[in-house]
Amino acid sequence: MDRIEELRYLVLAAQREGNRRLTEALRPLGVTPAQSEVLTVLAGSHEPLSVKELGALLVCETGSPSRLTRTVVAAGWAEQVPDEADGRLTRLRLTPSGAELARQIAQVEAAFHARLRAALPDDETAHSTITVLRALVADGPAGAAIERRRARV
Repeated sequence: MDRIEELRYLVLAAQREGNRRLTEALRPLGVTPAQSEVLTVLAGSHEPLSVKELGALLVCETGSPSRLTRTVVAAGWAEQVPDEADGRLTRLRLTPSGAELARQIAQVEAAFHARLRAALPDDETAHSTITVLRALVADGPAGAAIERRRARV
């Protein structure tokens, strides 16, 4: 196996292992990683988002996140509200229970991120790793979603 092939499989393995561990950490909250991402994005937004706007910020779901948003609405974590400028359109916002769940998700993610941080020996390694991973996803929709989210902070 050459280094590039190994890198490819290590990225895949890290993604799968990370998703498995995050799924386990979120299980007590009754939410999936994809649902948690929706709630996290909505919680970080200063206004209700259309499904299209939400989809542009998601990594877990490229294209249309309609099915995913329907599950979040059906669970009572988000609600659809009329767009103030165009009553024909709807936007999504967190319900009070969704806001509380997003707060709990943030705590789970903080602990999860602390474990990731501890796995990297120093800030220079973290910076180099992030640079490589950004280059690998730069031309795809997930990379674009990450860049849009970084620009919003």
